[in-house]
Amino acid sequence: MTKNVLVTGGNRGIGLEIVKGMLSKGYKVLMGCRDEESGLEAKKDIVGGDLHIIEMPLDNETAIVDAFVRAEAVYGPIDILINNAGVLDNTPWKEVNSEILNKSMQVNVNAPLTLIQQALPQMIERGFGRVVNVSSSYGSFAQELKGPLCYAISKAALNALTVKMAAVVDEASDGEALDVTVNSMNPGWVHTRMGGSNAPRTPEEGADTAIWLATMEEGGPHGQFFEDREPINW
Repeated sequence: MTKNVLVTGGNRGIGLEIVKGMLSKGYKVLMGCRDEESGLEAKKDIVGGDLHIIEMPLDNETAIVDAFVRAEAVYGPIDILINNAGVLDNTPWKEVNSEILNKSMQVNVNAPLTLIQQALPQMIERGFGRVVNVSSSYGSFAQELKGPLCYAISKAALNALTVKMAAVVDEASDGEALDVTVNSMNPGWVHTRMGGSNAPRTPEEGADTAIWLATMEEGGPHGQFFEDREPINW
């Protein structure tokens, strides 16, 4: 039976390459977009595959839940959730206020949490699921949280969410085999609208590890942070 994949921010950059990669492997892909128009525009360049556009603005919890429920009602349960959408706020740390920080936290952390809350219980119940959180080396304590304050803090929080949700899965398994994994990945510095034109990596290279984690066979890694398919330190 074809598995359903939800990719947030799937209409451009790394997200679009994740969408293409999952389609090429035969998955039904739900492309989460801020608005339907941007999704339909991106879809024009995709030939073949079972692709559907899901309008899912990530700045509002109620809107996220409503979009998720509608998507599952139409297309069936979400088997694989890839939290790819993110915002990079370059506000200097001295000028950051709670409103500015909250905007980054909403998209980079709160929205992934809301989607995990919707998807993970059913994954656990069915005994299969994959959650992949697209993070950043800027969210790594081991790499000194380099980068703008809002981005670094929110990506570190996303990594913390990964660790916590992986523990939730472990607790739910109660010693039994449960083919549900939750992992973070760092795509590296990628040539996208966010990464800029000087970035050395292609969107395809940035998407590779996320696709690898999403399509991992049973017994794959769980509760870890990856870059180029290799575990890295939090």
